Amino acid sequence: MHNAEPETPETRLRRTLGPVDGAALVVANVLGVGIFTTPGIVAGMVSDATGFLSVWIVGGAFALIGALAYAELAALLPRAGGEYLYLSRAFGPLAGFLTGWTSFVAGFSGAIAAAAIGFAAYLERFFPTMLNAEPFVSIPLGVTSLTLSGRTLGALAVIVVISSIHVRGVHPGRRFQNGLVLACLAAVGLIVVWGFLQEGETPSSSAGQAPTNASAWFLALVPVLFTYSGWNAAVYVAEEVRDPRRNVWKALMLGTGTVMIVYLLLNGLYLHALPLARLAGVVEVGDATAAVLFGPVGASLLTAVILLALASSVSAMVMAGPRVYYAMARDGVFPRAAGRIHPRFQTPAIAITAQAGWSALLVLTGTFEDLLIYTGFAVVLFSAVSVASLFVLRRKYASAPAFRPSLGRHVLPVLFIGFSLVVVANALVRSPLPSFAGLLVILTGVPVFWWLHQKRGSTVPPPPA
Repeated sequence: MHNAEPETPETRLRRTLGPVDGAALVVANVLGVGIFTTPGIVAGMVSDATGFLSVWIVGGAFALIGALAYAELAALLPRAGGEYLYLSRAFGPLAGFLTGWTSFVAGFSGAIAAAAIGFAAYLERFFPTMLNAEPFVSIPLGVTSLTLSGRTLGALAVIVVISSIHVRGVHPGRRFQNGLVLACLAAVGLIVVWGFLQEGETPSSSAGQAPTNASAWFLALVPVLFTYSGWNAAVYVAEEVRDPRRNVWKALMLGTGTVMIVYLLLNGLYLHALPLARLAGVVEVGDATAAVLFGPVGASLLTAVILLALASSVSAMVMAGPRVYYAMARDGVFPRAAGRIHPRFQTPAIAITAQAGWSALLVLTGTFEDLLIYTGFAVVLFSAVSVASLFVLRRKYASAPAFRPSLGRHVLPVLFIGFSLVVVANALVRSPLPSFAGLLVILTGVPVFWWLHQKRGSTVPPPPA
């Protein structure tokens, strides 16, 4: 691999974002369709309302612990790249490359494709003839096929439009992102207030509900943690945050705390509308709640909120993901063009375009579903390894000015790592074949890494913190 790119105006991002911008990125990245579906799964695993709500509280606290550790990492290395940056500086370029490779192949691109398809699917309720999934062109491609339908074209339009906005500048992208998040939070707030004023089916007494046993409670925590995933989004744009050692942790705490409050309010609303036994196993729990509380208008109201959440989620990932590939390219482990900054718009335009292109291909082939199923556990795994890198980077950058929490500075990261590994082990045991396939997807990055090594030679020196 060639040496890291020198710091020039063509390869340097500008610090223009504040803590509110970072917090909006976190909220958008976390708050998606999951909160309208996962609670039904969780309700089927617990036996009482207290256990149901407590698992969401603990899941949020766990995300806050992770965010606290990431805030220190971002203060030690206030650069773009997130996990790629931390792992490459702590454990070597191959470790960093594998997390960046997974982000490009599946983590961000696959999630963008899934959210864009979801957006088109929900929009179909308003335009059923234009956005249905019936294919009008299907081209066989061996193990898969390239399919065009109203839904895929709608998803492609979402990816192209939102990516174009973020290409054209950090400020247009920031305003678009913040506007979507504000509208989404306002809509959720309206639903919660209006919903609690309506009469639900929940009995006034919780008598007869047996306390949830410990094993069931811990099992229920797994889907909750996945619903909170994305709490680390602000670290990807750390290089563009003003005074990152002070503002990144504010963004992480504010964003994660906001999501936690929203999740608790929505879950409280679900329990207000329906008894826990009625929620259990209901995938479309948001639709079921809206139908009880708001009648025929409920589905349309909830659909509008979900559309806002999905659009803001796509926008957040379009903004965050390319900063990883930009950092990789600057280190010489990704095509060099991805490390260039657009001379007029001051964005990693080529990295954004590359991600949009791969996401579009995943939409057309439908392969994003398999990739996300296969690599879902990797989100938790790489987060655990990144927090573990904190102990290495504390020594390596001991003299760097940094945000250093005094409360639980050693205990909390260890707790986070241990619990994350339990979640990963659970995924490997309960879903061995998809998890093994996910490991193969990750390991396909190894020959790519060595191919780049042979092609470009040399090693990757870490850029200054």
